[in-house]
Amino acid sequence: MPFLHFFFSRMSMEPRPGVTAGVKADLENTDFGAAAARIQRRLKQRNTPLNVANTGESGSGKSTFINAFRGIGDEDQGAAPTGVVETTSQVTPYPHPKYPSVILWDLPGIGTTRFPADEYLKLVGFERFDFFIIISDPRFRENDVKPAQEIQRMKKKFYFLQSKVDKDIRAEKRTRREFNMERTLSTIRKNCNQGLRDLGIESAQVFLVSSFELHRYDFPLLHETLERELPEHQRDHLKGCCHRLCSWVW
Repeated sequence: MPFLHFFFSRMSMEPRPGVTAGVKADLENTDFGAAAARIQRRLKQRNTPLNVANTGESGSGKSTFINAFRGIGDEDQGAAPTGVVETTSQVTPYPHPKYPSVILWDLPGIGTTRFPADEYLKLVGFERFDFFIIISDPRFRENDVKPAQEIQRMKKKFYFLQSKVDKDIRAEKRTRREFNMERTLSTIRKNCNQGLRDLGIESAQVFLVSSFELHRYDFPLLHETLERELPEHQRDHLKGCCHRLCSWVW
């Protein structure tokens, strides 16, 4: 029905088959109230921000990842502060410059004096976030696992990222005569998974990324996983910025 595609395009929304079919059926049955209610629900979902929490120990690369995901440099205006010491002292939102409904939250480091691991989720207000990205460098520790276990109990999604895999790759190249990228990445991934199992997290999926080369390594896989696991309206929010990052050519 051309009207529906016109409506969704005017509202900067993709016409989802289920929504479009439902509205079409309502209109054909002259049930204009039901059609309006469907459209209102779609508008509400579109206007509801996607809040992504980025957490990890101090120095893990949280702020640099947030800047890279937003497509800006660490010294650009509006960038999350970065440095070799703890630069995040409070929960801070950073909307994506091109997709403002996607808000990346920079959370203070886990296990600091002000944010001990046992009270961390309560102190940062975990209920406001849709899902969590737990960032580590170079390996995951107990302070990363404690919040993950609590997030799991609260039935929310979380994803483990090893954020500086490019540093590990460079080190491996220097020490190995016969360097193999895939074998090296597989070894790093196995080590991360084993470390998490040792800390009580089974069947965790670890994504190896580089904030300086975000389009490489496991970022496309992270994108695919989010597309598969998140609710439809949350996938819509992420689609634009993730596709933009994944489409870069190395």
